[in-house]
Order: sequence, then structure tokens, then C-alpha cells
Amino acid sequence: MKYLYCLIFILAFGGLTAQSTYIHCGKLVDTQSGTISEQKTIVVQGNKITQVRDGFFATKRADDVVIDLSDKTVMPGLIDMHIHIEGETNPNRYLETFTLNDADVAYNAAEIAERTLMAGFTTVRDLGGSGVNVALRDAIARGKVKGPRVFTAEKAIGTTGGHADPTNGRNRELMGDPGPKEGVINGVDDARKAVRQRYKNGADWIKITATGGVLSVAKSGQNPQFTQEEVDEIVRTAKEYGMKVAAHAHGIEGMKRAIRAGVTTIEHGSLMDKETAALMKQYGTYLVPTISAGRYVADKAKEPGYYPAIIVPKALEIGSKIQNMYAMAYEEGVNIAFGTDAGVFPHGQNGKEFGYMVEAGMPAMATLQSATITNAKLLDMETSLGQIKEGFLADIIAVEDDPTRTIDTMENVVFVMKHGVVYKD
Repeated sequence: MKYLYCLIFILAFGGLTAQSTYIHCGKLVDTQSGTISEQKTIVVQGNKITQVRDGFFATKRADDVVIDLSDKTVMPGLIDMHIHIEGETNPNRYLETFTLNDADVAYNAAEIAERTLMAGFTTVRDLGGSGVNVALRDAIARGKVKGPRVFTAEKAIGTTGGHADPTNGRNRELMGDPGPKEGVINGVDDARKAVRQRYKNGADWIKITATGGVLSVAKSGQNPQFTQEEVDEIVRTAKEYGMKVAAHAHGIEGMKRAIRAGVTTIEHGSLMDKETAALMKQYGTYLVPTISAGRYVADKAKEPGYYPAIIVPKALEIGSKIQNMYAMAYEEGVNIAFGTDAGVFPHGQNGKEFGYMVEAGMPAMATLQSATITNAKLLDMETSLGQIKEGFLADIIAVEDDPTRTIDTMENVVFVMKHGVVYKD
């Protein structure tokens, strides 16, 4: 009979035999239903959530841990779909491409990774760097470095003279002729080879620069930079290698080519019109608006000497338009994924994006869902990330206030657990 009682106890309490952590939540955000409940307990064992129970509950086992967040709002760890983890804006950013070694970039990236995690972002998608991002992803996964779970595009793919050509602005002796290995293509064969090279280098995603960019040392920030055939081949090859494609795009024609090719996300979308928004809806393409970056570069462009002269007019023209474009896109029913372009502005300030999205008309709960369940789906992690739910990974954060009432609270994350480990308490 005593064995029966033991079995009943195990079944009743979810098989809690190892050390458990009990998180008492004053308020708990249910990202799936878009509701907030009160006085809940999350039970964590190892790296998984094993129970979500009503009330404040805990066993009396000596080795169990109770975390009191009874006056906080608790939610899943946040996911930022657009950051650049290898570096950060500063007036010497362009000079640093000549003065920093890979080791310097790696140490900087490690500090940035920890700062990002402390801001409540337990998962990120890195959209282009030197390749240090791949090594950093692996170091974080092995527990050698504190940081978010990283999905990376390794080096972005561009065209000769395009936004992702790493030699733009250099003198002719240093300019050279980079090719697919360096992420620069001209033609369908190059496109295929560049994708395969990213796969070989360890990328999780492919990123292309479908139009000119604001911060590249080149004249246009919006012209299309791939032929339709080139983009088609990139998406086709990426699909064959099990990867999705993100497309940086400001101008309309480059956006349309990327959407028709079947990219998963459009990054920025600054000059999008209603016709392009309708095309995105037709193809199921997601917009990653990066309002924070647009506002930051527009402000910094007014500061003499912060950017090279060729960048200033682009930053003033394009950067300020993202938030209004986003308001239109949301109103038109375009799928929205949360992403900030952190690195273009200081890392760790990613939470400001929520406020900008709310300013543009998106309900606060919808912004939280875009940074959790929406982005988890895009990363094919919808059964592991983005919800506080039994069986999901224990990525859990807390803020002081209810974000549906005070969205600015998302800028001050006070508790961070990733993969069952507490990093900020």
C-alpha cells in the first residue's frame, strides 16, 4: 500500500524527484491566449518547465529553491530577430574594421552577449558579422560564455558595391574583388555558391541585402541590388540546405523581388507602400521593423562627425520613416516579428522597441506576442520557446509592472532565467 501512496504522490506533483525551483509570480503573461493571470507558481526542473499551478505553491524539500516574484510580472524570455552581436555603434565604427582583430571582436561580442541576456532577451537572431558570431553561438551553447541562445546568418550576402560588400569606401588598393566566399555575388552561380559557403561556415539562416543600406559607405540606401533570378536562386538553395532567408530592404522594388522569391522576413521595410504590404500578406512574409534603429540613426545623423558624410543624407531620409511605415503595415495586416537591429544603437536597449511599437498603434500584448510566440515560430522553436508552459524550455523573465499598462517597464528587466539557470535575480 505504501508504494501506491508513493505513486499517487509522484503523479500528483509531476514526478518531482530532483531539485525543483518554484517561481511565485504576482502576474503571469500567457502569450498564447494574450491574457494575464495572477498568483501563479512555475515549477522548473533542470532546463524545463514541469508545471504551472494556481496560487503560491512549494514543497518542503530542503534542496528545493523558491524564487519570490510575487510583486512582479513574469513572462517568457524575449526573442529579438535582428541584432548584430559582434559590434556596436560609435563614431569610430568604420575605422574599427581596420584596427580590430578577430580576437578583439570576440571579446567585445562576449560582453555584448551578456548585456543582451541581462536585458531579458534569452534568444536572438544575429543577421550578419564576420563569422565570430558562429563561434560565439557555440561558446554560449556550451556554457563557456553568458549570453542568449543565438541563431546566426554568419556573413550577410550582398552584391559588388552593395550594402554587404565589406570593401565599400576603401581605396582601390584595399578594395579588391571579394566573391561568394566573402559573401559578395554577381550572378546565379555566385548566389548558389555563397549560400553553400554560409552553410559550410555554420550559418543557421541566410541574410541578403536586397537593397542599398543606410549605414554602408555607398550612395544609395534604397536601390534594388539583386536581380530576381539571383534572389530566387538564393532562396531555393537555402531551402535545399534547410535554411530560411532574411532580406534587408528599404526600397520597394528590392522588397518586391525578395518577397516574390519567398524570403521569410523583410528587415526594416522603411519605404514600403500599401501595394508592397499586400504582396507581403499574399506571400505570408513577415516584417521585422527595427524602429529603434531608424530613430537612432536619424538622431545621430544630426550630430556632426558621427557618421561619414555619405551616410548622413540617407540616415535623415530613411531612418525617420520606419515608424510611420510600420504603423501602416500593421494596419494593413502584415505579419509582424519583433526585431531591433541592436548594434546600430547600443545593445541592451532592445526593450525600447516595445514602446515604439505601441506608439505606432500595436497593442502592448501584441508586441509581447511578436517577441515570443511569433518569433519562436519563425525559428521553428514554437514547441520549446515563447510560452510559460509545461514541457517548454525554462526561459523566464520578470519586470516590475504590467506591460499592458506601462509598456516602458520592458526597458527594465529585473529577473532572467535561461535554460533553467538564473542569470539575473
